[in-house]
Amino acid sequence: MGVRPPSSDTSDPDAIEFGIAVLDDVLTDASVSFPADRETVVQAIGDQSVPYDASGNSIRLADAVAEVDTDRFESAQALKNDLYPVFEKRRQSTSNSILGQLRALVPF
Repeated sequence: MGVRPPSSDTSDPDAIEFGIAVLDDVLTDASVSFPADRETVVQAIGDQSVPYDASGNSIRLADAVAEVDTDRFESAQALKNDLYPVFEKRRQSTSNSILGQLRALVPF
């Protein structure tokens, strides 16, 4: 069983974006100028959620930012780099659960 590689063409209905790909879109739409502190980022993003896996499980960005040790982000890339481990940890914990394993067996 394989996973379809990421593609820049998001018009494909089978393409599912999650994690940093969705965060990139959120940051593009938000009015955040960097460097920015944690509170500024959270205020600019608002109460948005980002899916962290292909099943649609999500985390509020304010909660994800709160899990990062950094209080100040020098750039959007630095913010994404700091949030990546948060998304990955959530994704791994969900995929290791019994429900996550059952979902992996179902082809849709």
